[in-house]
Amino acid sequence: MLKIEHLSLAIPAPGGDRQAVSDVSLTLAPGHVLGLVGESGCGKTLTAQAILRLGESQGIVRTAGRVLLDDADVFGMPEPELRTVRGGRISMIFQEPMTALNPVFSIGAQLTEVIRLHLDLTRPAAEERAIGLLADVGLQDGAGLLRQYPDSLSGGMRQRVLIAMAMAADPDYIIADEPTTALDVSVQKRIIDLLRGLQEKRGLGMLLVTHDFGLVAELCDEVAVMYAGHIVERGPVADIFDKPAHPYTRALMHCRPEADGRHKRLPAISGQVPSPGKWPEGCRFAARCPLAAIECSTPVREDAWQEGRHLARCVKVMEVLKDEKLEAFL
Repeated sequence: MLKIEHLSLAIPAPGGDRQAVSDVSLTLAPGHVLGLVGESGCGKTLTAQAILRLGESQGIVRTAGRVLLDDADVFGMPEPELRTVRGGRISMIFQEPMTALNPVFSIGAQLTEVIRLHLDLTRPAAEERAIGLLADVGLQDGAGLLRQYPDSLSGGMRQRVLIAMAMAADPDYIIADEPTTALDVSVQKRIIDLLRGLQEKRGLGMLLVTHDFGLVAELCDEVAVMYAGHIVERGPVADIFDKPAHPYTRALMHCRPEADGRHKRLPAISGQVPSPGKWPEGCRFAARCPLAAIECSTPVREDAWQEGRHLARCVKVMEVLKDEKLEAFL
């Protein structure tokens, strides 16, 4: 199991560090896909990167909690052990393929470096494995691609190279951070199908960071909705789609464009995500929520409402499910 337990993270800021992720707990099982959903600025990427301690070089610090990989705390691992976990046990697919690949090194140099770092292979054997990985992600003429540089490839091809790099050492878990954001719609579909096929074939556990509930419906078994550093709702995908219990979840789902929505104004949630250090004492969505009341001004537990494995950080769930104010808001 890969577990995040009560994780809190702080980012550097003038005048002192500011809390950016607060008391987040998630579990990712082998063979399952967990979606982490929310607007930009909610803390999704920080949480995902913390699993591999990737934010430390930018001054991001853990203030509480732990990340457990088979009961070993990632934050307690010495650097040599952590290097074997990064790319070996857990790999990451980054959001922007052009910046994730080094433009001054060939595809072959970058891909074989990852392979040789984690597997005891000679250079020819690493190149042969690289060609096989490129074929697995739908890129033919692997030998020719190994000699090319990132700027000679399309966005979709670069993303496939990143996926091949993530699969290089047969990891147990993959973190996919907005893997289709920079791609056009037709390429997005192919990348989604590719990720689903690789995940099912190899039994990978996958954490999918996204703002798109459509992608969640395509790929995920469970979903956690994040707002202003908090998990505000989580549970099985079917439960979340059938009965979204938090007003933020309902609002996010309503903001998706409809197939027959020509000439209609795209719905949007009024207001903005509060910045770290400016969070209210109580429910962090209260300033944007039409159902907010006096009881929302005090801290709300993650399991304030629970139905089986479906939890919501909201004291107004019954009103969420039926209230006309919310319907008018959406």
